[in-house]
Amino acid sequence: MPKLQLSFACALYDRMLPLYTGEVRPDGIDLNFIQIDQPRPIFDRMSGGQEFDVSEYSSSEYVQRFANRQCPFVAIPVFPSIAFRLGFIAINRRSGIKSPKDLEGKRVGVPMYTMTAAIFINGILKNEFGVDVSKIHWVQSAMNTSGAHGAPTVLPLLRKISIENNTSNKTLGQLLADGEIDATLGTSLPEEIRTHPDVVRLFPNYVELDKDLYRRKGIYPIMHLVAIKKSVYERYPFVATSLCDAFVKSKKIALEKLFNLRAVRYMTPFLMREIDDIWEVFNGDPWPYGVEPNRRTLEALIQYQQDLFLIDKPVKVDDLFVPTYG
Repeated sequence: MPKLQLSFACALYDRMLPLYTGEVRPDGIDLNFIQIDQPRPIFDRMSGGQEFDVSEYSSSEYVQRFANRQCPFVAIPVFPSIAFRLGFIAINRRSGIKSPKDLEGKRVGVPMYTMTAAIFINGILKNEFGVDVSKIHWVQSAMNTSGAHGAPTVLPLLRKISIENNTSNKTLGQLLADGEIDATLGTSLPEEIRTHPDVVRLFPNYVELDKDLYRRKGIYPIMHLVAIKKSVYERYPFVATSLCDAFVKSKKIALEKLFNLRAVRYMTPFLMREIDDIWEVFNGDPWPYGVEPNRRTLEALIQYQQDLFLIDKPVKVDDLFVPTYG
């Protein structure tokens, strides 16, 4: 029988490379890997027009759509992007911000209030540092380019909050350096953190704080999952298991190459130290797939979305994903 033709849009991460090269092939599927290195266009094209059969997709957007019963996708517990986020809060020294609580009442730049990175950061600020994020005035636009952050198709918030769109020609980083906003947070830091003496991280010790949060509460922020068009899954349910198995094999190959230090593959001067951390903190798997290893993170994401008025009641973690076995 001919294989099922499926398109898959994703960035070319190391854990995806064997799928891109064809070293790993999902059973029964001829996968057309469409490389798009910036995630926002993938999400916008998937949400706005369902352009791909399968794609990397925003975790928070998926949960919000699922909870509001407006989701034309199903998901499998494969996570192309995971990232600790406490290092991604920048402040202007002149703003008077000395501690997280000082963000209350301030103007804070964010690419999108509803982006997964912002949800995790704000959820952690609220639950771990007691910040009332409803007292923050949000300024939305791209971090290091002028204009909006993509062309998202997002569901409305359940409660009105204080948000304005940056209509100047300045980036959020430039607004921060000029003192027109007091802080930024999101998926990237402003470029001015390397060039402007007043632009610094809120948490200089972010690595220790992220490790502590992971050890105490198991929170390792999941940015993206893999979404499948519901129409594809309902017609060909085997694709969930086939794709999940292939993603696991692909990640295993990438991890083996990462651990091979005979000739360093990555431009990370202290990679050996990073690998030591992988074993000490993550027991050898820095990129866990599956529901159970990520349950506490996913529960936190759901709670944070409820706290931030994206969903009105929690959903069950297990309900978010379709079966990926026989």
